[in-house]
Amino acid sequence: MATEQLEPVEPQSLKKLSFKSLKRALDLFSPVRDQFPPPDAESKKIRINHKVSVEYGGIKSTTNQPPSQVNSATQNRSQQPGPSNVLALPGPGDSKDPHKGGPQNALVVGPTMPSTAPHDLGFSSKNIIVASGSDSSERNLSTSAIMERMPSKWPRPVWHAPWRNYRVISGHLGWVRSIAVDHSNTWFCTGSADRTIKIWDLASGTLKLTLTGHIEQVRGLAVSSKHTYMFSAGDDKQVKCWDLEQNKVIRSYHGHLSGVYCLALHPTIDVLLTGGRDSVCRVWDIRSKMQIHALSGHDNTVCSVFTRPTDPQVVTGSHDSTIKMWDLRYGKTMLTLTNHKKSVRALAPHPKEQAFASASADNIKKFNLPKGEFCHNMLSQQKTIINAMAVNEDGVMVTGGDNGSMWFWDWKSGHNFQQSQTIVQPGSLDSEAGIYALTYDATGTRLITCEADKTIKMWKEDETATPQSFPLNFRPPKDIRRF
Repeated sequence: MATEQLEPVEPQSLKKLSFKSLKRALDLFSPVRDQFPPPDAESKKIRINHKVSVEYGGIKSTTNQPPSQVNSATQNRSQQPGPSNVLALPGPGDSKDPHKGGPQNALVVGPTMPSTAPHDLGFSSKNIIVASGSDSSERNLSTSAIMERMPSKWPRPVWHAPWRNYRVISGHLGWVRSIAVDHSNTWFCTGSADRTIKIWDLASGTLKLTLTGHIEQVRGLAVSSKHTYMFSAGDDKQVKCWDLEQNKVIRSYHGHLSGVYCLALHPTIDVLLTGGRDSVCRVWDIRSKMQIHALSGHDNTVCSVFTRPTDPQVVTGSHDSTIKMWDLRYGKTMLTLTNHKKSVRALAPHPKEQAFASASADNIKKFNLPKGEFCHNMLSQQKTIINAMAVNEDGVMVTGGDNGSMWFWDWKSGHNFQQSQTIVQPGSLDSEAGIYALTYDATGTRLITCEADKTIKMWKEDETATPQSFPLNFRPPKDIRRF
């Protein structure tokens, strides 16, 4: 049997096919070809009322007439025979009865007359949708050429100078897991997986003191602003109070059933809060060593906590992906935020505003206080486990990732204005580029990070940077996820 030769199919462009499909749809579904559908009230609110005036630069260029003749040309447009080859905008002189029929009210689809100036509006001379006829108050033109450009209501970010690493301090023999800065801004302390706490001079970066006493890695540190006390917590279930005049442990707080992961001091009353792997945030009286409350309700490790002078005085984040706000008087949950899908490993309150940010592997979210209303997500995703986060008074928020990425954000807009990658010290593996803790000093002009390559790095703003040398590359978001 002789096989039949198949005729080759003529290749057609997507544009041509779509116009064919549109014409076929009109033939099938349009009951009256010459009339447009009735106007939609909701669409009318969105559209702009179009009036042909000298402001339309596109019409001036296609008519090839000086501005003085544009008004007369638009008035005579309805008397011109034949379809036009530009996108005709309805004007005040075009208010004709839409039920009379004729070429004025037709939606012409397909090849039209060759254009005399196809480059003027950027349209192709082959396939143009020509819509002319009735007034804009009677119908809506669904075309992007005359859609209203809504200005973005998203706040524009403030320009911030980029941050640069200016000092690397090495001295610990294990991962550096925690950090706290003294309120006098003269020294800071770091806790490490080598089971020691080291105290460093903030200005010079020199080691002042090494404290030993923990038998596992030190995961949380806090320095009291009212007493000469420093508090530490570790994986050995111990919470210790150090007297820095004697440089020794004077109190221990017993009660945690597993490792203690985070620690915070109340700003106004002598209360200490610790959270750990036993899924409980414990509230301690500093002087009597008594446990005041066990804030239980989380289903997994409590890995982040911060305190405030007013309700909610305690906010905790957990590996169960929830954030809880607590009533400190009764020891009960005030509110549970379930916005995150992954572990909330870092929380950061804003030093001035009544708001805080929470970081998770899925997103960084901003919430208002005291009600806990969700504001918005940060406009980028770091796509890594975020271990630490801090905000200064200038509205610069920084997040440190498990892969060594450190991203800087504008607090107000959520814009990510700088992405930097930490460099491991020589002799370390690339996989040791992880940031475990970070904090600003008391002024907010210096940033200190604790890293997996056993170093402490210090950062400051680049003083030579200008908005011209480091431009703000910001595009407002088109759609914001509300969850």
